[in-house]
Amino acid sequence: MNEKLEKYQSKMEKTMDSLDAELAGIRAGRANPNVLNKIMVEYYGTPTPLQQVANVSVPEPRMIQIQPWEKSMIKEITKAIQTSDLGINPTNDGSSIRLIFPELTEERRKELAKDVKKKGEAAKVAIRNIRRDGNDTFKKLKGSDISEDEIKDLEDDLQKMTDKYIKKIDGAVEVKTKEVMTV
Repeated sequence: MNEKLEKYQSKMEKTMDSLDAELAGIRAGRANPNVLNKIMVEYYGTPTPLQQVANVSVPEPRMIQIQPWEKSMIKEITKAIQTSDLGINPTNDGSSIRLIFPELTEERRKELAKDVKKKGEAAKVAIRNIRRDGNDTFKKLKGSDISEDEIKDLEDDLQKMTDKYIKKIDGAVEVKTKEVMTV
């Protein structure tokens, strides 16, 4: 691949990774430990990711169990979950914390599907902006030591790359939408 295109390929890849991370955070009907990825817990005065202070498991399809490595962390973890935007109240038995996910209503599923599509559209816009930046950069090369045919080839390759990532985004959105809508 042309080194002039590599920069844009890497930006598009980062956009895709970002979308994947966002979609992983959207919970479908079953418990997914990825919903806890953004939760930070005060650990000896330092905000620390939840996964670094506790063992997270999914013993049942709609339950996440959090087993802190130190019993003293239960209160902090519970507080962090309550102040997050998860919308689930944790229950603890003194040694572990359980999050029970309610069954999603049809209306909530449709809302989540819309949200998935919105995130997909935002990612597509980001990809198209990267393409535009690339094309602008290539146009500025006119008059330098690169021929107009080479510039045209760069633009064509960038368009093919853009199409490939748009297709990937559509695929990811379709898979997540199916997952959200499945009862």
